[in-house]
Amino acid sequence: MNNNNSSWTLPLALLAFYFMVFTLCAIEPYDRNVWWAENIPVLVIVGAIVWLSRMHRFSNISYFLMSVFIILHTIGGHYTFERVPFNWVSDLFGFERNHYDRVAHFSVGFYAYAIAEVLMARRLVRTRWIVSLFPVFAIATVAGMYEIIEWQYAMSADPKAGIAVLGSQGDIWDAQKDILADTLGAILVMVLFFYQNRVELANLRR
Repeated sequence: MNNNNSSWTLPLALLAFYFMVFTLCAIEPYDRNVWWAENIPVLVIVGAIVWLSRMHRFSNISYFLMSVFIILHTIGGHYTFERVPFNWVSDLFGFERNHYDRVAHFSVGFYAYAIAEVLMARRLVRTRWIVSLFPVFAIATVAGMYEIIEWQYAMSADPKAGIAVLGSQGDIWDAQKDILADTLGAILVMVLFFYQNRVELANLRR
């Protein structure tokens, strides 16, 4: 991979910004049980990124894209996703529900960029088809698994907290739409990835 921006300034700045948002959002959240349920997975993701960065320095674009979901999800954990102040978007487009959770799910797909980056940097694949499809399939798989985890949490937790974590807002197809949002986000960033790495991808088999 072509990675000229080897400075750690941006990743460290993003990490510091996350901890600032985390601290602010930890103050009097709407529901402390929901806050824990939403933030534990994010803390695991942040820890995993820090650990992986010791072995592979992602590009600044990857770090930025990965941070979008982390910040959005942390804010969603404070309010619960259906109560995040996002009414201006609903009013602008005439939506009947708060779509903040859809935006957050869309940003999950941004991790496809980092996955593709690792595949290229480690020379784990030799074809552009795998580089393009594996990250998208990986995101769709993780999205489906997360919906199962949410379902199980909702079944076992306090009913109020379970409904808040699901954030379905009465939509019986909420899980399917969330998976679709994740996948569309992955497709979008893969288009960006292919454009930025088109020369190396063209010579991949060599």
